Amino acid sequence: MASRFGKRPLPTVAGGGLRLCPWVLYSAIMGMHGAGGTPGGAGRFFLGLAMCVAGGYLFLNSIRVSYGFGLGHVLYAYGPVRLTSGMTLIPLALGIGLIFFNARNPFGWLLALGSLLAVVVGVVASIHFTLAGMSLFELLVMLVLLVGGAGLFLGSLRPARRGG
Repeated sequence: MASRFGKRPLPTVAGGGLRLCPWVLYSAIMGMHGAGGTPGGAGRFFLGLAMCVAGGYLFLNSIRVSYGFGLGHVLYAYGPVRLTSGMTLIPLALGIGLIFFNARNPFGWLLALGSLLAVVVGVVASIHFTLAGMSLFELLVMLVLLVGGAGLFLGSLRPARRGG
């Protein structure tokens, strides 16, 4: 009986179990046709993976993160009414006080969780992402590595076409 890992049959012991010897492991590893067990290219798989990792690292390394959150920072504005981040701490403190007074008070929980959610949304909304200054060549190298590597990586998972 031939195995799916190679041309030779797998050795068995008297009980019918699989015996692991070095040539069985070698044939199991070398008998795989390509990436993901498909007859695609393992070389394309690893080259695409390396390109994608390198391009992703260069791209993410060139992004600068800054924030503008402070006690006077405007979180929300509706016409002339502005809600600053410090103002959201007032209902949070009141909600926490109500929770400590009576833990079963739903208004205290609603007030505390709602204002905590407003603070978290305000912090996340105040984050600014900017791409660092670079030449067009550097940007193209990053994008070719990232997108080209993803194309090679995903293309290696398909079965390769044989013949002409």
